[in-house]
Amino acid sequence: MSTILGIDVGGTGIKAALVDTASGALTSTRHRIETPALSTPENVSAAVKSLVAEFDYSGVAGCCFPSVIVNGEARTAGNIDQAWRGTPVNDVFSQATGLPFVVLNDADAAGIAEMQSGAGVGLDGMVIMVTIGTGIGTGVFYNGKLIPNIELGHMPGKDGESIERYAGNRARKINDLAWDEWGKRFNYFLERVARVMTPDHFILGGGASKKFHRFKDELKVPTKIHVAKYRNDAGIIGAAIAAEQGS
Repeated sequence: MSTILGIDVGGTGIKAALVDTASGALTSTRHRIETPALSTPENVSAAVKSLVAEFDYSGVAGCCFPSVIVNGEARTAGNIDQAWRGTPVNDVFSQATGLPFVVLNDADAAGIAEMQSGAGVGLDGMVIMVTIGTGIGTGVFYNGKLIPNIELGHMPGKDGESIERYAGNRARKINDLAWDEWGKRFNYFLERVARVMTPDHFILGGGASKKFHRFKDELKVPTKIHVAKYRNDAGIIGAAIAAEQGS
């Protein structure tokens, strides 16, 4: 059994746990802290350092991050301070904690977890993992192979801004929408994705997936929809698996 520390940096919270990468099970208590309101590299790396200190752990850490990640560097900054653009996230976190880091896009990590031992097991063709958190993340897989950094939540929406600002969970909260009202917005997002990508399956994860029963009747897209097995832990698990594979 390989036990790897997985960390999920989100727009509102940072979560971590030890993961059995073979089974996908958490082998420790999951710890969570708030993402700093001013989410600069300095502040977030300090928060990650304090979170890592909760674990008696040495070795490579896996971390998923709300950005397009290329060779450990953030190329975008979704729901996090714009100062992260062009920042080598793996190096910043490694310097803060003393651990080597493998960093990848958050929705890609969630998809890795679900495809290996969750709702994606046995699904062929094009599978799109959709994480419904502060914004909307997407991880795209074709016949089980990840196509990294496909940020479909950043497609233009009805108002010309990123569609996640219209259909993400933050939009539901800001606009005080009932789940069925918000479900119509989320269905609009899925319909746009289906038109562009023609997926065979959607897997819905992230915090809002726990309320799937509250909005499922509003989802009219013909693509088969699955609820993620690991829900809000998928990013932690997938990050740990990626760290094991990439270390």
